[in-house]
Amino acid sequence: MVRIALLLGILAPVHVAAQTMHDHRAMHDNHMSAPPPGQSVPVQPGQSAFAAIQEIVAILEADPATDWSKVNIEALRQHLTDMDNVTLRAETKAEPADGGMRFDVTGDGPVRDSVRRMILAHAAAMNGAGDWRFEASETAGGAALTVRVPANDMAKLQGLGFIGVVTRGMHHQVHHLAIARGGHPHNR
Repeated sequence: MVRIALLLGILAPVHVAAQTMHDHRAMHDNHMSAPPPGQSVPVQPGQSAFAAIQEIVAILEADPATDWSKVNIEALRQHLTDMDNVTLRAETKAEPADGGMRFDVTGDGPVRDSVRRMILAHAAAMNGAGDWRFEASETAGGAALTVRVPANDMAKLQGLGFIGVVTRGMHHQVHHLAIARGGHPHNR
């Protein structure tokens, strides 16, 4: 009886470990298959740049006209890095300007370079959208963006601030697809 108990004591952990490995392997093997009916699964991939790239890749793969010899997902990743630097790492100062606001956007090293690429390109793309006027220039620490608006939009401009201004419009998504397809809107 003692031998049986001893044998079970030795074999039980081995059986549990084998079962755990089997369950883990089955979960791994099935991670790409559909979940059982009624079971919830996450939809967010966990990181916004990753999600943006994933979305673009899915669009490109679904389009039979995609010219894969021109696709450049790395360029899109670099652009998203610029967006991340400008959104999260750049310093901004706002001051009133004639008929609008001037935003001085600065950073060091790669952040400064991202600021210059993003601000200059954004001003060129958005100038004249509606009644808003955009002017941008490089500065020692990054770039300056001056936005002039009709008087009735001044409170909106002040409320949006720099980052709100650059997020306006749905042009970013189309722009990202163009970059991934091999376009070079920022002349990297």
